[in-house]
Amino acid sequence: MTPQVTIDPADFANLALEPQDTGIWVVRLNRPKKRNALDLATIEELVRFFSQALRAGVAAVVLVGEGDHFCAGLDLVEHHRADRSPEEFWQVCLRWHEAFNKMEYGGVPVIAALTGAVVGGGLELASAAHIRVMDATTYFALPEGQRGLFTGGGATIRVRELVGKARMVDMMLTGRVYQGQEAVDLGLAQYRVEGSSFDKAMEIAEKAAANLPLTNFAICSGVSHMRNMSALDAAYAEACVAGVVNTQTEARARLEAFANGSAARVRPNAG
Repeated sequence: MTPQVTIDPADFANLALEPQDTGIWVVRLNRPKKRNALDLATIEELVRFFSQALRAGVAAVVLVGEGDHFCAGLDLVEHHRADRSPEEFWQVCLRWHEAFNKMEYGGVPVIAALTGAVVGGGLELASAAHIRVMDATTYFALPEGQRGLFTGGGATIRVRELVGKARMVDMMLTGRVYQGQEAVDLGLAQYRVEGSSFDKAMEIAEKAAANLPLTNFAICSGVSHMRNMSALDAAYAEACVAGVVNTQTEARARLEAFANGSAARVRPNAG
């Protein structure tokens, strides 16, 4: 895809943007002293980056937190000091939804490299990524019940879809923490590594970035849109998307390689 806009990393303060030669961009939450808690300024930068990523030719994103923690959720100090009215916080929540919807539906693969706390709004942020990689330090929680709060950034949509209604309600009521293999088994992450979650996320991003951009756009937007449809409408939409993607000119060389036997075949992992 030919870039239509330019993203200047210098225009961002709470996100450290690191473009790679491969077209992958590392997007780093850069408030380590706050455990990368999400204030409104950070949310606005997420909205701005993910609104432009596809048109800027970003092939894939690795989302990571600076320091020991991915994200501890809503910046509760800012929230407390702002003393917002219900109407004001309603609009804040809608900006969170705007940011996370731009991630999920934007058509660019987003791989989250998780470490330490993935808590509250941090879990809402992670759940908007297409792939989540956790390391040995990662833990997940929704402590809203203990804080006198309720989720406002999409947990009732995305986290509920990952773990189910009953488990999500339990997490909110009791502050239950998930980590290790149990978190993977529940769907909170697709990968668990003993080493660096960032290295694994970069490896995955490189695989995704090697796909055709239109194919990635269809995968990273179409699946989510079809989830919101009836089965009959989703089947029709899937056929329409396949009609476009599966006949794209750029795929011909790949199909030819498969037809003549020179393309790599799908094989099970060794061991």
